[in-house]
Amino acid sequence: MAQPLLARLREKLPGVEIDLLAPEWVAAVARRMPEVREVIAAPFRHGALQLRERWKLGRTLKLRGYDQAIVLPNTWKSALVPFFADIPLRSGYVGESRYGLLNLLYKKQAAAMALHYARLSEPPGKAPQQPLPAPRLRVAPGEVAAATRRFRLEGPYAVLCPGAEYGPAKRWPYFKELALCLGIEVVLLGSGSDRESGAGIPGNNLIGKTTLDEAIHLIAGAAFVVSNDSGLMHIAAALGRPQVALFGSSDPEHTPPASPAARVVWLHLDCSPCYARVCPLGHFRCMNDLSVERVLAEVRAL
Repeated sequence: MAQPLLARLREKLPGVEIDLLAPEWVAAVARRMPEVREVIAAPFRHGALQLRERWKLGRTLKLRGYDQAIVLPNTWKSALVPFFADIPLRSGYVGESRYGLLNLLYKKQAAAMALHYARLSEPPGKAPQQPLPAPRLRVAPGEVAAATRRFRLEGPYAVLCPGAEYGPAKRWPYFKELALCLGIEVVLLGSGSDRESGAGIPGNNLIGKTTLDEAIHLIAGAAFVVSNDSGLMHIAAALGRPQVALFGSSDPEHTPPASPAARVVWLHLDCSPCYARVCPLGHFRCMNDLSVERVLAEVRAL
């Protein structure tokens, strides 16, 4: 969702060199973005302040002489490294009252996340030109072939992504029934925390058994992808794969799969989007009422 920002910076500043400071668990995605020169893995634990570690990294990055830092997360601690690095221009949304840590501040406005980030490519108050560049990831054909050989996949296959890190309210409960109807080899992908979501679904269950790079390769080679609103959904979109994206508690206008090859299924219930991790009303109708037949029809329409 932040990649259109990087693409717009490249358009506006020919020859600009963009490095990305990112958590190691997502670095594999960032390394495949053609706009990025180098990915610097952030050695921080999720939710931890680690003030000394941030200071040491900042002083190391100071030696690189960066002109600007654009801080995408809204947290106070995410603005510390650019501050410690003495980067002269440090921009981002006000977030957690980051006055002083950042010196070019933006006020949040309601928008889809891609536009939210892309606004940071322009001065505060100026809207970026639309349409925004589409996200895209680089994958070589040889990488796809190597991954299918490693996991012994022969012929066409569909990728199902039954998990969602955010919580149960994003997880469609009928992937097992869908898999039985597809008539094509099924590959299940997800992180180790998604193992419970994949239990009982027929197919080649690789949930928690691949690296993120390998998951990217397998998605790139898929005939089509069916996923919840998750990180793998956005990867499938950036790879241009035909996909059906299932939304429940979240809003496809806010975090859509940015691809013309994607079809979104959302029931538009009065209680949705609630953005809750677990259904606050207890009925979970936004996903329970989304039938296998409806999803199968979208798959066939691909």
